[in-house]
Amino acid sequence: MSKTIIEDDTVVSLSYTLKDGDGNVLDVATREDPLLYLHGYGNLLPPVEKALSGKTLGDTARVILSPEDGFGEYEPKHVQEVERELFPDEEIEVGMPYIVESEGSVMQFFVREVSDTHVVLDGNHPYAGKTLDFDVLVAAIRGATPEELEHGHAHGPDGHHHHH
Repeated sequence: MSKTIIEDDTVVSLSYTLKDGDGNVLDVATREDPLLYLHGYGNLLPPVEKALSGKTLGDTARVILSPEDGFGEYEPKHVQEVERELFPDEEIEVGMPYIVESEGSVMQFFVREVSDTHVVLDGNHPYAGKTLDFDVLVAAIRGATPEELEHGHAHGPDGHHHHH
């Protein structure tokens, strides 16, 4: 079903440039490799979804989010230093995600530093503490399929392809 306006239950393809408050580019989605999302299900940061509501094909939106509206303030307490030998066989590289499970909850950390003896894990989102400046273009709009509505997110050729 062809839709021409962004509303709940539409699947939207976005190309965008995401910069931080200093103008450094953090992430880009192109028309060839857009971000696909199902509108109205909290799949995007709420202020971004709100800004896109009611837009039509080819429209652009500029959304600037404070850290509180984005991924929160940077919390030093989420940084942990662990002994290198806890990672016996693994290639540890700075920037790689590392999942830590404890007491039934799962936290994603990112490797911040690696030395011969220690690894520093950072549980903050990479964009925590950053101002996020989204420049978004609506590249496509379509009605969601029943399956997408049931799952609450977009499928399609790159529906499971998420930019992080």
